[in-house]
Amino acid sequence: MTIREVKKSPRPQGESERIAYYIDTTPWGGYGSTEVVTLIDANGTDISATNLVGVASVFGNVITTPLVVNLGKGIRYRLQIQWVLTGNTWEAFCDIFGED
Repeated sequence: MTIREVKKSPRPQGESERIAYYIDTTPWGGYGSTEVVTLIDANGTDISATNLVGVASVFGNVITTPLVVNLGKGIRYRLQIQWVLTGNTWEAFCDIFGED
């Protein structure tokens, strides 16, 4: 069984903060290609278009997400990070809790 939830999840993030998160893919065997980052709200709606700014980047086995922005106080979000390695699609996630 694969552990998909990242350490230190959930993470707090203030309403006015703009944070890029990162994940080291080494425990899954590393990074191959095709990183995709998605932000899901508490209703299960993909809000990436309005709450992610910029593009994901990769350096070695580390994927850095676009900036996560404009989170609402008291709302729990899920940041999902996918990548492909040797034909397999892997996904990790981090829950983010909006705060003041």
